[in-house]
Amino acid sequence: MHINYVNADHVHTLIDLPRHFALQKVAKLLKGASSFWINKNRLTKSKFSWARGYGAFSVSAFAIEKVKTYIRTQEEHHQKKSFEKELDDFLSAYGLEVQNR
Repeated sequence: MHINYVNADHVHTLIDLPRHFALQKVAKLLKGASSFWINKNRLTKSKFSWARGYGAFSVSAFAIEKVKTYIRTQEEHHQKKSFEKELDDFLSAYGLEVQNR
């Protein structure tokens, strides 16, 4: 894991995923392990669970530092643009559709 940022309604994580790991299994592992830890340590008043689904994007090795900076500055970034607006703009700009949104 290079870097992550935890916001109230989403998480950004930059990981170097080995080729033999399936993205679906890694997402399940990250969400499951973190849910277990949060609940074990009673960090929320009620049982914590993640929302269904996740988004994943690959980045070039040349873009890693730029993505780290983007993740590192999320707090300031989302004061200017909400996560939902940013996601909608991103999907629209690249002609992407979300399944089961």
